[in-house]
Formats: sequence, structure tokens, C-alpha cells
Amino acid sequence: MAGAPPTATTPPPPPDRVPFGTIDRWDPALDAIVPADWKIEKIAEGFSWSEGPLWVSSGGYLLFTDVPGNTLHKWSEQGGLEVYLKPSGLERPDPKITREAGLNGLCLESESSILAADSGNRTVVRLDLATKTKTPLATGYQGRRFNSPNDLCRRSDGIVYFTDPPYGLTGIGDSPAKELAFNGVYRLDANGQVTLIDDQLSYPNGIALSPDQRTLYVANSDRERPIWMAYSLDDSGNVRDKRVFADAKDLVDDSAFGAPDGLTVAADGTLFATGPGGVIVISPAGKRLGRIATGKPIPN
Repeated sequence: MAGAPPTATTPPPPPDRVPFGTIDRWDPALDAIVPADWKIEKIAEGFSWSEGPLWVSSGGYLLFTDVPGNTLHKWSEQGGLEVYLKPSGLERPDPKITREAGLNGLCLESESSILAADSGNRTVVRLDLATKTKTPLATGYQGRRFNSPNDLCRRSDGIVYFTDPPYGLTGIGDSPAKELAFNGVYRLDANGQVTLIDDQLSYPNGIALSPDQRTLYVANSDRERPIWMAYSLDDSGNVRDKRVFADAKDLVDDSAFGAPDGLTVAADGTLFATGPGGVIVISPAGKRLGRIATGKPIPN
């Protein structure tokens, strides 16, 4: 997002920063969250499938992934776009097995490290920002390899929650390399213990925590059941109950491409969740307020 458009005395933005897209306003409450004079800007292009945007405030830059391109990119206002790590995931992928070899979702762990869903290596990893060294944190559940970890988030006490759909495997759900009979949502503790939270979602995808860390949100990337789930957490991070938080079935039609995918939660609890037609803005109560649309599928 950016501020007001340039005035007559302000130089025009460079070609790759020209505002585009639309903001659909479904509820007046959206104006306080996404002001009317805000514009959508394209800051970079040329990717197969851009994912996992993570702002690293200590360095003043954005990291994001191109999962099929097996590349972790870095962008800053000063330096523009650069390759940060390539290959980001599996070094020598076999196309008969691997559909998406790179890193996918990212989350901040500390000023010196991030956590990543490594789709190609089918693991959750820690990435040292200085050395760019990856350390596997979890590789499977009950002796079976994960499908292809997709997205993750971290509580302040170090508990990590992540999703594991089969998008990284050639053949997706029909891949012979798929070892688990379900696509799961998991909890990862600091001691390496992996706990299954939910095995009932067809394609669990984006995942994020509420500001008070008492609610875990998960997107189901399925146009037949395009929902966002909410899981209530206790003080220890255990799931106490779950419910459908929001449903986008009425937005799924031939003109509204996409399904629930990546999401993030603002400091006031507002969800910015990719879905049919763009980024759906959802209040903490589950009310849809509007949609940020670029005319293209938005994965995260």
C-alpha cells in the first residue's frame, strides 16, 4: 500500500511503481483500515508464483519466495530487487517427484533468523540471515515424511504452527511420494515434538495468529470449501476448540479466480486473507469488509 498519488509537482513513479488494481469497499468500516486515497503498487515482477512475504524491520527489507523458481528474493526501497538465496529449497529436484522445490511461507524468529516452510525438502527449517545456513527443525510425523510444508507462524514462547498440503509434490494429492493419508495442521514445540492439530481440511494453507495469540487462523485452499478456520488456544498454546471463522463460497465464480491462501493479521486483529478475486479484508468478528483486487491471482 502507498499514500496519496503524486501531485502535479511530484515526479511520476518509476514504471514498476505505477498504481494499479482496485479496492472493493463492502463496508464503511474498511475506510479506517484501508483509507480511500491508498493505492496498490507493483514493486517487482517476473516470478513464477510469489509467496511468503516477510518484512524484516531490523534490516528494512522484504523477503519473499518464488516457490517453483526455487528462489528467495530480497527487496528494499534503496536496493530494489535482488536474489537472496538460490536454490532456496531442494538443490537437485526430480520433476517426477517434486512440483515446487523452493521455500514457501516465512516467519520471523529473531533479528538474526527466520523460520521457513521448505516445500522442496518437505521440512520446517530455520534460516540464519547472516550465513544463509538452513537447519531442519521438523521432517515428518509418526515416522512419515511431511507432504510439503506450506506456511507457518510463531508464538512469542517459541511454539510454531504450520500447514502441510501436498502442493509441492508432482501429482499433488495423487503423488506416489505422499506418505501421509491426510493434509495436516501441526504444532511444533521447541524440543522438536510435532503434534497434529487438524487432519480434516482438504488443503490447509495460510496460517496466522491473532494479536493476543489466543486464536489461530488457517485458510483452506479449496474452491469447493473456501473457508478460514479459527482455533481457540489456551495459555499453553493447546487447541481447545475450532470453528469456521469465515466462508467465501459465495465469492467463488468464473470471474473470481483464486481460493483462500496466505493471510496475515494486523495489530488491531483485522485479517488480510487472500481468496477469490483478491485479498479479502475481514474484521476480527468474521465480517468481510472489502477486497483488494489486482486482476491476478494473489497467493499471499
